[in-house]
Amino acid sequence: MKMDRRQFLAATIAGASGLALARHTLFAETAAPAGAFELVPLGKTGIKVTRVGLGTGVRGGMRQSNMTRMGKEVAEGVMKAAYECGVRFFDVADMYGTHPLLAEALKGKPREEYVISTKMWVDKGGLPEQERPDADVVVDRFRKELNTDYLDMVLLHCRTKATWPEDNKRQMEILEKLKEKKIIRAHGISAHSVEALKAAAESPWCDSVHARINPFGVKMDAAADVVVPVLRLLHERGKGVVGMKLIGEGTFRNDDAKRTESVKFVMGLGCVDTMIVGFEKADEIDDFAARVQAAMKEAKAGA
Repeated sequence: MKMDRRQFLAATIAGASGLALARHTLFAETAAPAGAFELVPLGKTGIKVTRVGLGTGVRGGMRQSNMTRMGKEVAEGVMKAAYECGVRFFDVADMYGTHPLLAEALKGKPREEYVISTKMWVDKGGLPEQERPDADVVVDRFRKELNTDYLDMVLLHCRTKATWPEDNKRQMEILEKLKEKKIIRAHGISAHSVEALKAAAESPWCDSVHARINPFGVKMDAAADVVVPVLRLLHERGKGVVGMKLIGEGTFRNDDAKRTESVKFVMGLGCVDTMIVGFEKADEIDDFAARVQAAMKEAKAGA
């Protein structure tokens, strides 16, 4: 009877965001896969995040992404559904244009209960305007857009060169001062090359790294056997490691076998703290969480 009731109500609730929220209210009758949403340490940052987080930057640029292209109501519905399901780690960026959407979706939620990671763009292109203000100016704007007094993590977006610590020294120094003032809790990079990843492992400044990882090398910087040793080094040195592109930027969305294999592979590495996925439907959150739970159960049984 529970299943019949859920199916009936889900089919009759109008509106995409209403559907997402109603669905999770109904599914609260059964326990969500706890493993996906338990809090885990993000390296030595002192920050705890859920094992699975919501990414908002699929095909992002010029303050747009798949999330913004859904429209405000649908996007906020997905974000609210993620929170109701148990997600407490949200990844946004200036380049994605998702700050206002997340602020509205989490309005009224206790700020200490969720973690926000955002990214500042320092290069040419990528944003509509030409100016690239310093990090203190940018972070002030971010806090207003996200309706928060502090940011958990601010990253330098899309670092590709081995020389990024020298190239971005000024912004790094400003971000460090903001951390000292407790305006931000941690800083780091999102890496888009193996060289940038290696530089992050050597950088005392870098608290955490977003890295692209899946077993198939899809939408990655190199093959997995090249990337994984660097991720292990980052982990050994106490850096937070946030895995992204597990679904190959949506490439495996309709491939059950590859989604399962990717989850098992990344979780089995032992060096990826948390995984962010660009969920675009509430159902995808449950699907991924179930795969995480199954992978954890299988690993425990084989221990």
